[in-house]
Amino acid sequence: MSDKIRVIQYGLGPIGSAVARHVIERAGLELVGGVDIDPVKVGKDVGEAIGLGRHLGFVVAEKLAQFLERTEADVVLHTTNSYFDLFKGQIIEILEAGLDIVSTAEELSFPWLAHPEQAAEIDAAAKGAGVTVLGTGVNPGFIMDCLPLSLTAICQQVDRIDVTRVINASTRRGPFQKKIGSGMTVDDFKAKMAAGRMGHVGLPESVGMVFSTLKKKLARYESSVEPVVADHPIRTNAIEVKPGLVRGLKQVARGYTDEGEFLTLTFIAALGEENDGDTIKITGKPDLKVKLKGTNGDIATVAIAVNAIRRVCEAAPGLVTMRDLPIVTI
Repeated sequence: MSDKIRVIQYGLGPIGSAVARHVIERAGLELVGGVDIDPVKVGKDVGEAIGLGRHLGFVVAEKLAQFLERTEADVVLHTTNSYFDLFKGQIIEILEAGLDIVSTAEELSFPWLAHPEQAAEIDAAAKGAGVTVLGTGVNPGFIMDCLPLSLTAICQQVDRIDVTRVINASTRRGPFQKKIGSGMTVDDFKAKMAAGRMGHVGLPESVGMVFSTLKKKLARYESSVEPVVADHPIRTNAIEVKPGLVRGLKQVARGYTDEGEFLTLTFIAALGEENDGDTIKITGKPDLKVKLKGTNGDIATVAIAVNAIRRVCEAAPGLVTMRDLPIVTI
């Protein structure tokens, strides 16, 4: 490996572009490529495509192999899709090229509960290539799993964990506002949720990580989602919501041991939501309550993905999670 870790950014949407710009800002990292299937971006200078304001001297490629024909790399930052059926082929493609991966795909953050067969396939492919794969992010990957797990280090006993994340979605990018159903009728919201591919992704992964790490048997998993409805007009840069329409959602996941409910994860994201912040409660010895203010989901996702690069490059081959790595820091 060269003095600088050479990075290819795979996926140049809003988050991917922000990740690429942050890579350029960071000492010890070098952005050497960008991959995206968007025909509007393919062929453009990567600096232009990511909104950097200057050219970098290499253009966006549609396929990873096109970059690797003319440049070498060490790691791929993967920011495309949340769901296994959409991103698995991309992950295998990168592994076959022999590159480490840091991905923001939510279902990759701890896939053994919901996707054990796919997890085993990716783990085997990574070990076969001698490289490492990590799925990470602010949530899943930190707020609802790694952070409460870290807090248990100062407990003698843990009887229950409750994590609540409240997001004022008015401060987030337009695609996120639409992802939580803002502007829909209640009936459309329910139909879209029933069809899948909408709402927050990652609660099963956080539950799986917490239970597995604490050596708890998951006897039952339950989840629910309901719309949060506007009672007054709300306007953001991306959307306008009239009273009676959906301004966001509330999702709850519950994990049970044989003794009863052990873990409750509550995720609320809505336009104009007050009391934005994260609260972690641990019931045990001692009882703990930690409140975190100022967590910006977009900034935090970019930060944790880039901060994890060096740890992943140093890790043993295979599919790993945030709980497997040494503490990730800036």
